[in-house]
Amino acid sequence: MEDRVIVALRRINRAVDLHSRLLLKRCGLTAPQLTALYAIRRLQPVTVGALARGIHLGQATVTGILSRLESRNLVSRTRGSHDRRSVLVELTEAGADLVCKAPSPLQEHFHGELSRLEEWERTMILATLERIAAMMDAEPIETAPMLMLEVGQS
Repeated sequence: MEDRVIVALRRINRAVDLHSRLLLKRCGLTAPQLTALYAIRRLQPVTVGALARGIHLGQATVTGILSRLESRNLVSRTRGSHDRRSVLVELTEAGADLVCKAPSPLQEHFHGELSRLEEWERTMILATLERIAAMMDAEPIETAPMLMLEVGQS
């Protein structure tokens, strides 16, 4: 039984890796970068700290991601008007366009199959995956709320 579980986990990991490579090839973004763009679109204007909490990554990691996105003119960072220590992040027009054109953060097939399940089945899957993550001691690891692994840079 344990071998079958490990094989299933490897298959999931492989599918995630393949989708991440497709994402990088199609829009030049890593999974964490796309995750950040989606969250910025939803939360903007958003502070770096709130963005980091929203996508479950460390603030230093998010700062690096934002630097790469800003160098591509996909986001802008400005000092807060009330608190000059805070930095607000927003999508640029180019960033908003890219998010609209980017592939789905979940594999289309997986998303479709998951959406066809009954709510109790989705709840059971979620509970099982959360338990597996805890069993693998994955809780302290920085993770994005997307079904993708980072390829190359963050």
